Amino acid sequence: MSELRRDPRRDEWLIVAPQRQDRTYHPPPDHCPLCPARPGGQSGEIPEPDFDIAVFENRFPGLRRDAPGDPRPTLDRSDPPLLARAAGLGQAEVVVYTPEHRGSLGSMDLDRVERLIRVWTHRYAALSVREEVRHIFIFENRGPEIGVTLEHPHGQIYGYPFIPPIPARELDVEARHHRRTGRCLGCDLIAAELDAGERVVVASDHVVAHVPFAPRWPYELHLSMRSHRHSLPRIDADERHSLAALLRAALAGYDRLFDRPMPYILAIRQAPTAYTPGPGSHLRIELYPALRDRDRLKHRAGSETAMGVTVTDVAPERAAERLGEVVTL
Repeated sequence: MSELRRDPRRDEWLIVAPQRQDRTYHPPPDHCPLCPARPGGQSGEIPEPDFDIAVFENRFPGLRRDAPGDPRPTLDRSDPPLLARAAGLGQAEVVVYTPEHRGSLGSMDLDRVERLIRVWTHRYAALSVREEVRHIFIFENRGPEIGVTLEHPHGQIYGYPFIPPIPARELDVEARHHRRTGRCLGCDLIAAELDAGERVVVASDHVVAHVPFAPRWPYELHLSMRSHRHSLPRIDADERHSLAALLRAALAGYDRLFDRPMPYILAIRQAPTAYTPGPGSHLRIELYPALRDRDRLKHRAGSETAMGVTVTDVAPERAAERLGEVVTL
């Protein structure tokens, strides 16, 4: 059973989930638990012979809706005990993109990518009304280099009972920027990147794809909405279509960059559900590719792991130049 524990040195909550050691590990394709059910075959997670996009609760979750106990009294205390624990209450879901075992999000047709964004939007809205859910994180890990144990194209959704440390810090920075300038930090950053031009990879009427000024991964790419939207339910049909097209183009471009499947993390950054969206909340999708060259992984080693200081191997302007050659709408 999972639980939350507070790191007393950093005042941060983490998840202890020993049951995840037993999760399915690189099964052969004919035993994939994410494929449609086959007559006479091994039963998987989806008991249907066919489907479009499937969502279900993770069988090996770090957080679960039926975790015993109430985490709120401990999580919300301003003076928690030195060795504080709380129930691992929340949500962990799996989103299966397609019934096809092979392929990737970047190789799917545009209609399917757009439908997937609608599924993400629905799950964000559905989980946002849960009292124990404070922050919703929609993401995908791709490739064994990232630690993926199931090859079938899929992503995940976590509903945390707290606001995790990185978005919490960003909310504080955004609030300080607004107090100082009266403007949205996300809007200002997009304007600055468009004005500079040297890190913009491709832009549409609604979305700007750019390498960030200070990236933490080589060839990192951010897909930022031009309009001030704080979460997926706020975008309209045209914006959703534009976001789907640019996301698909970016991921397909990654596979062309080194002429091999790119391992990556896809992270959707949007407003916490327990927080009244402030003037700095701005929807974006961040992509963290794990390769710095064709056969060279970016390892987050001593400086990154122990000190939290990234050493960037590829100049962001050069990364944008190279991505501009392979990412096309």
